[in-house]
Amino acid sequence: MSRIDPIENPKNSPLGALFQQAESWMGFMPNDGLIMAHKPDILSSFFDMAKAIYAEGKVDAGLKRMIGHLSSLSSGCQYCSAHTAFGANEKGVKKEKLEQIWEFRTSPLFSDAERAALELAINASVQPNQASDEDFNLLKRYFDNEAIVEIVSVIAMFGFLNRWNSTLNTPLENTPNSFYQSLNKETK
Repeated sequence: MSRIDPIENPKNSPLGALFQQAESWMGFMPNDGLIMAHKPDILSSFFDMAKAIYAEGKVDAGLKRMIGHLSSLSSGCQYCSAHTAFGANEKGVKKEKLEQIWEFRTSPLFSDAERAALELAINASVQPNQASDEDFNLLKRYFDNEAIVEIVSVIAMFGFLNRWNSTLNTPLENTPNSFYQSLNKETK
């Protein structure tokens, strides 16, 4: 049970347009946003940041979601793990790849560039932070500075979201939960 109840009637709130956009973007109404809406300036600022981080850039949208997924798994946030797995699949990442996300270092499903980004996702998401010069030297083989900023931005955004949702015990919506449960059933 959530430690703070989500707002009611989000589409009729002053942030109604933002919630309609979030629902069309994600395919469902996100409960973390409904809780964050108790402080509208934080929600609207966060939404703008998330749009900028997820905007088309040098890093593929599916890889951005896989980075968020592994970052969230490393942090132990089931809410964000489910969201990012669902989002990655929506962006074209095959279910088989998501089922093997922990085996990214050895699985032939992952490219060397993906391995470099996912290694940083784990190392930068644990506490204390384990990101190293070696991680960045490896990243620089495949990504320029702009792409690396995109990658670190995804990891940092999920640092916030993982803490937010784990602390507030945000209830997981049916759509991402169903997809996430199907991954877990098939990988057990």
